[in-house]
Amino acid sequence: MTTINEALRHFDLPRLEARLLLACVSGLSHSAMVSAGPEPLPDAQWQAYAALAARRLAGEPVAYLLGEREFYGRVFHVSPAVLIPRPETEHLVEAALDKVGRKQAARVVDLGTGSGAIAVTLALEAPAWQVAAVDLSAAALAVAGDNAARLGARVQFHHGSWLSPLPADSRFDLIVSNPPYIDANDHHLDEGDVRFEPQMALTDGHDGLDCLREIAATAPGFLLPSGWLMVEHGYDQGAACRALFAAAGLQQVLTLPDLAGHDRITIGQQP
Repeated sequence: MTTINEALRHFDLPRLEARLLLACVSGLSHSAMVSAGPEPLPDAQWQAYAALAARRLAGEPVAYLLGEREFYGRVFHVSPAVLIPRPETEHLVEAALDKVGRKQAARVVDLGTGSGAIAVTLALEAPAWQVAAVDLSAAALAVAGDNAARLGARVQFHHGSWLSPLPADSRFDLIVSNPPYIDANDHHLDEGDVRFEPQMALTDGHDGLDCLREIAATAPGFLLPSGWLMVEHGYDQGAACRALFAAAGLQQVLTLPDLAGHDRITIGQQP
């Protein structure tokens, strides 16, 4: 029989990934794997682990294999129906909490919610906020709804495109979005994890700015006075987003960098 130590070394995987996959099928913690390393791994667990390892070696994201990914200190369920939450998006959450304030009442909507990571996090970090979320994908909304229920977040979900499913008289203190923004010709779409993620959550099929254009043009009509619009975008789209926000009449427009120093979040305020 294969021991736990042998299983961890058997496949050409990074050590951390091997531990995560083995933990998924065995229920063993890292410390338990270390102490029980010389012990045999039950055959059923070895077979399950080998199957996951093969899928990972074929390129499938670890988050999809495990069915979860951590975001802002919480574990979110994910599936191939949703984009995998990324650390860069936590900057969008931080900007929202900073500009609107955690303790004051506010009406908030997350456009293109996917797994619900942004909406659920905002609802939990700022309990006084009324948070809504929209997505075009019914499968994504099912994942987001599950995350909200499991984590105890009060979020109202809407099925449709951007702001269209919301009542025309809806007004918000904050509109946030991490929309598809990758250029359809960007080589990154053919590399790494994104090959397995839903293309409609990654690219608009054109220059990567179509969704940002629509959000910038329509969001001001749904913002309260002094309300904020905040979007995540590509590292090279800061100037374009600032121009779109300014053309829409927003003020206090600026772009915030991520930890790597790249343009990542553009915000603007309704007069």
